[in-house]
Amino acid sequence: MTMPHATSPVYTAGAKLEDASAAMILVHGRGASAQDILSLSAPLNFPGVAYFAPQAEGSIWYPNRLIAPVESNEPYLSAAIAKIDGLIKHIEASGIPVEKIFIGGFSQGASLSTEYVIRNPRSYGGLLIFSGGYIWQSGKPREAVGNVAGMPVFNGCSNVDPFIPLERVKETTALLTSLGAEVTERVYPNMDHTIIDDELELARDLIAKRL
Repeated sequence: MTMPHATSPVYTAGAKLEDASAAMILVHGRGASAQDILSLSAPLNFPGVAYFAPQAEGSIWYPNRLIAPVESNEPYLSAAIAKIDGLIKHIEASGIPVEKIFIGGFSQGASLSTEYVIRNPRSYGGLLIFSGGYIWQSGKPREAVGNVAGMPVFNGCSNVDPFIPLERVKETTALLTSLGAEVTERVYPNMDHTIIDDELELARDLIAKRL
């Protein structure tokens, strides 16, 4: 049986991989599309960067909330992690080092990106969390294992986001910090479930410094 997401397409923008000096993986949210999130390659455009946006099967990476028991999101969550891992390996095989590979997304895509980094801790180029958090049962302690050696992170969310509890935003910052990340957290009062210009400016600053 084919695992979920295994045969779903990956869309690209920016530099061709063989010509690129850096890469960015952008992960869409629940019910959205790879083309939607790939539009961020315009405001986050940098010369020499290859942009990749994988598509989830059925436009959903995993079925339940990020604060649900992890097993309730299987096998979709593990398959989604594997989809991202395959992309990372593909990019590295082209000669781009891990410290020049950025990963991030919006909502469910931000949560999947965060979860991937926590499960595979390395000093990536950076992690961009637009309204997301790590995927773990609410109220259940989680231990940080590994080191990301100063990897920069942007973590932005509303204080009243209907899908991302503020507590999980704070827990995500704390866990990533304990792994050695340098986290810039922004909580925006009464912001809708969206990405705003201030977040994109902070993300651009993070990418520019790392490049």
